[in-house]
Amino acid sequence: MSEVTVDRLELSPLQERTLGLLRRGDPVVFDTAFIASLRHDVDEAFREFHERLGDESIFISKHKLASVLGCEVQHVADDAFTWSAAVAGGQVAHRAVQLMINWRGDPVPADVVDEAIARLADDDSSIGDWIEGLGEADLADLRGVAVDKLIKFQECFPPLDRRAAPTVESSVRWPIEGPIVLSGRVDLTLGRPAGAESRKVIVDLKTGWASPKHREDLRFYALVETLRTQVPPRKLASFYLDAGEPVVEDVTEATLLTASRRLLDGVHAEIELTVEGRPPIKRPGTSCRWCPMQSECTEGQDYLAGANGTDD
Repeated sequence: MSEVTVDRLELSPLQERTLGLLRRGDPVVFDTAFIASLRHDVDEAFREFHERLGDESIFISKHKLASVLGCEVQHVADDAFTWSAAVAGGQVAHRAVQLMINWRGDPVPADVVDEAIARLADDDSSIGDWIEGLGEADLADLRGVAVDKLIKFQECFPPLDRRAAPTVESSVRWPIEGPIVLSGRVDLTLGRPAGAESRKVIVDLKTGWASPKHREDLRFYALVETLRTQVPPRKLASFYLDAGEPVVEDVTEATLLTASRRLLDGVHAEIELTVEGRPPIKRPGTSCRWCPMQSECTEGQDYLAGANGTDD
């Protein structure tokens, strides 16, 4: 029987489709020699990186990895991040999903979002400080964004049985010590390994347009999960809530090898840029749309002009 089960109730066609995508098929068991070789290769590369780092340390997340492999000039620039209702709404919605999955009964989405906002406001974090400073109108904007995302999640996903071990905002980290740390926070995981059998599904909840970067983000999570537990997840899914469409990928040896090569390329570049002083390289791309240096970057302006012309 599949771990992804639901209570007996009528599901919408969209929920039925999601359930079908998440259910297990034939057992997936990876070759233990392959997993051991993969981890050995990463360990060996990390030891060489340690010598180049000296007393420095680096944390690699999916965002940092995508950034350093994109435009390096943007990557090394000062991060001028600020919270907004659009950005914070995703964080609130994720906390609301976490509460809703573990909430007994049939909660009203707006009530769950209010509880999520209250809990985040109590956190000793930048988003907590930001929420605490909001006026009523801005708080209403935030609530509206988060309620919209939560309702779309409910429309897309069936109610998940607790036997599926659904987990929201699950932190992952590897290794336990050393100057290089891989870390992440997974939107949603379903299932858990049964011995050497891969049963876990990793889901990234998205709004807006699909991007190849989203698939690479999930492959990074799959690699970290493999290094951490030595049992890869069986499936990866980017779920685009606005469209009600998932992009699903089965995890294979090729998936993990590609992810490991990308990781090592990113760590190598990060050390070159932040420790060894190599000048950054401009690489125009989609991130030019929100780059704070856009007005000063001819290459980025040319890229955007060409992209806009293609869109037309």
